Amino acid sequence: MQSPVDVLVIGAGPAALCIAAALVERGLQVQGLAPHHPAEPWPNTFGIWGPELDELNLQDLLKHRWSNCNSYFPDIIKHQFNYGLFNKDALQKYWLDQCLEAGVQWQLGSAVMVEHYVKGSIVISAEAECFTARIVIDASGHKSPLVQRRQETVVASQAAYGIVGRFSAAPVLPDQFVLMDYRSDHLSAAEVDNEPATFLYAMDLGADLFFVEETSLALAPAVPYELLKERLLRRLAKRNVEPVDVIHEEFCLFPMNLPLPNLQQQILAFGSAASMVHPASGYLIGALLRRAPSFADAIAAGIADPELAAAVIAKSAWRVLWPFELRAKRAIYCFGLNKLMRFKQEKLQQFFVSFFALPPQQWLGFLTNQLTFLQLLAAMLRLFISSPFGVRWGLLL
Repeated sequence: MQSPVDVLVIGAGPAALCIAAALVERGLQVQGLAPHHPAEPWPNTFGIWGPELDELNLQDLLKHRWSNCNSYFPDIIKHQFNYGLFNKDALQKYWLDQCLEAGVQWQLGSAVMVEHYVKGSIVISAEAECFTARIVIDASGHKSPLVQRRQETVVASQAAYGIVGRFSAAPVLPDQFVLMDYRSDHLSAAEVDNEPATFLYAMDLGADLFFVEETSLALAPAVPYELLKERLLRRLAKRNVEPVDVIHEEFCLFPMNLPLPNLQQQILAFGSAASMVHPASGYLIGALLRRAPSFADAIAAGIADPELAAAVIAKSAWRVLWPFELRAKRAIYCFGLNKLMRFKQEKLQQFFVSFFALPPQQWLGFLTNQLTFLQLLAAMLRLFISSPFGVRWGLLL
């Protein structure tokens, strides 16, 4: 059995590194447990709206930043805010360096069981090793076997297939970022009417490199990768574009409306394991950066009292991570997502035209989950009133 520590963090991805870095900054002794080392490269890309990082003064972590940001529904809409793509190596190093400088060590293994007692918990790995900590945080992703949650909800997932590479011709305009391209002229009328709607998410990376990704908003079951890949290649072919040098293929699949964890349980969670993925936009990294400090503060305050039961510390930390207002906002987002999943292509386009006609700070706050509860209600009401009748009726059904 390993020597007891203040906090055991399960996982080695962005959520695990983010919360581990925040905890060691507060002087806590942290240990990691994951199937792989946290220095292993992350496979997927991470985007974020530029103002989110400006507020945190972390804009240096971006690899690319676009001011020419557009969507097509099917006509072009120009977005007033710039968009960034993380330098994922720099982001990983930013958190990992903080952990390593504080002496955090990651043990290789997969957590399969947790046993709680008054002053802490014991995590047992598939390799039959035991890890003891005052507090355990599962940041291993949405498939965690340890985090308890209500499962009656049908979970809808966003799926995407993407290519980073060089193409026979530019798939997007020079220096352009495309948030959502819902044009469907590469599909038959029957496909548009009867098959799931998908959109293109794409960007010019410079030096003749581009990232193009066919994405499904959210569906249950998720759109298969094979269909997304076929849609992407057909979309490109319609514009006389084909990949000539595929540097990286990206496969994304994550739940958008995963039920909240049981907020009374002694084990804590962070990131996807804590259902922190934005149900309306799919974004996560901004939430990790904004919510880690207060979450770590609550944990550190509890651990500072050696007489406090671990379950009491956990309950206090859960309240900080998921206060009533955030839970109420999430319920609204999930309600809206459930309605949008029923929309066909044309109605989705009408919805997004109305959405991006909202005042810029309103739609940006919606996508980044930075509106207050009352501001979110005001935005939803304004969107409902300004939308075409068919969209309003679809939101009521």
